[in-house]
Amino acid sequence: MPRHKPLEGVAWMVGSGLAFVGVNAIVRALGTDLPAAQSAFIRYGFGVLFFLPMLPSLWRQGLPSGAVPVLAWRGVVHTAAVVFWFFAMARIPLAHVTAIGYLSPVILLIAGAVILNEGLTRRRMLAVGLAVIGTLIVLRPGLEPVSIGHLGQIAAASCFAASYLFAKKLSAFVPASVVVAMLTFTVTLGLLPLALWDWRPVSGLHLAGLAVVAALATAGHYLMSRAFAVAPLAVTQPVTFLNLVWAALMGALLFGEPVDIWVILGGGLIIGAISWVSWRERAAPAPADPEV
Repeated sequence: MPRHKPLEGVAWMVGSGLAFVGVNAIVRALGTDLPAAQSAFIRYGFGVLFFLPMLPSLWRQGLPSGAVPVLAWRGVVHTAAVVFWFFAMARIPLAHVTAIGYLSPVILLIAGAVILNEGLTRRRMLAVGLAVIGTLIVLRPGLEPVSIGHLGQIAAASCFAASYLFAKKLSAFVPASVVVAMLTFTVTLGLLPLALWDWRPVSGLHLAGLAVVAALATAGHYLMSRAFAVAPLAVTQPVTFLNLVWAALMGALLFGEPVDIWVILGGGLIIGAISWVSWRERAAPAPADPEV
């Protein structure tokens, strides 16, 4: 489908952001009664149900030999990412999680240059520098306590970036639907031993909450894909800044978390830097300066 419907793309992206903020709020509300690995396993276990109909087809078709190790490594890093994310979500404000999560595309810029030889141009370096400043504004080390939850979310953002890097390599081997399905299966398997290591009784409330989390996350990814299909990244990327606004409002209304203007400013600087470099590189691409 041609990318010529910016308003529709913005609408899909807003819906995607609201779905993911709903995910964050539910995980925050469930708290720390369950270990992070167990909560993540249950969430992905429900996700497996969405992809079970694909298993017979995957079994018949098989996977290209070159894709198997990449899928396995992606499962490993994504498993680590979701454990860190669940750990952070239960311990720091929603707005902090969202703002720090914006680091993933910044890390991808660096990884793309170092690992995929995509080049680290001056504007990319400037975007990385601005994002680092934005992160320091959010964390304000020395002025505000940097908790283990903040460190957990930084680790999650780094692992998610690595996962996206593997996903980019996988796009040359298998369709996107297979990539998503295999991610769900491999992460569920990766989380299983971690969950069993410290398994605790699960209440009906937790099961219901994590089932809704799985449904909202699936919906969020679907809505995001619809946005990408009808509008360029230069249009859809800035909309993700609204996620920080929604997270701050929800944190304040539901959990009594103070709205921290420094978190809004820092997160805005990070997403602004990424949006700027995405727009510039789409507006003026060059062979020596490929898009990420």
